[in-house]
Amino acid sequence: MASVSVPACTSALLLDIEGTTTPITFVKDILFPYIREHLEDHLSTHWEEDECKQDVHLLKKQIEEDMRQNRACPVHEVDQTVHTDEEKAIREVVDNVLWQMAADRKSTALKCLQGHMWRVAYSSGRIKGEVYQDVIPSIRTWRSLGMKVYIYSSGSVEAQKLLFGYSVEGNVLELFDGHFDTNIGAKVESKSYEKIAERIGCPAEEVTFLTDVSREAKAAEEAGMNVVVVVRPGNMELTDEERATYDLITSFSQLQLTARA
Repeated sequence: MASVSVPACTSALLLDIEGTTTPITFVKDILFPYIREHLEDHLSTHWEEDECKQDVHLLKKQIEEDMRQNRACPVHEVDQTVHTDEEKAIREVVDNVLWQMAADRKSTALKCLQGHMWRVAYSSGRIKGEVYQDVIPSIRTWRSLGMKVYIYSSGSVEAQKLLFGYSVEGNVLELFDGHFDTNIGAKVESKSYEKIAERIGCPAEEVTFLTDVSREAKAAEEAGMNVVVVVRPGNMELTDEERATYDLITSFSQLQLTARA
């Protein structure tokens, strides 16, 4: 695949994580199974702590919103066993979280809880954040050219910082100028990208967004950003139309940038 030149006016790069900087398998095979395996124990251990209470509060608000919107929710079978109120409440949270994960939901409430659980896993050394080999050297090159680099992921800002703070390359957080998650809006809505451009203080046309998801690429493009689609092993196959529509790269090293004056 040939190199791709981004517009000379580019002053900032906005990067997706899953399938762009980091293998999808890391999220699907390492991060998500960790949540499923340790969720009930985490809630039981931290139930009375303020952070956990806040996580549960956000999840309950999300459930209420889902019911208002008539979205499906986990169906509770009649439980004949005797539980304490706390056990019952924890079971309901577990059921809802597992249901959201099975449905690949991107709710902020879910991502907050996951981020807090991953913090324990990263800090204890159980997990190290995976990044493709071309990512860190390329970002260092971009920064040497005067570019700013930001992350936008459906994973919480905390989860993003954990991945890059405890990565296989060590702590590389100094390479990023900022982080955005679904608190700014959904990744498939153009308004989110408009808000990000506004927040980082430069026109949307000066931002180049790298993602593996065509719906996200379309939303960013509608907001006025330049877009490059990243093709990695295991990513969702692009249609012929999508391949014809977007600039494609298989490695960050294929991106050609012009130094900022």
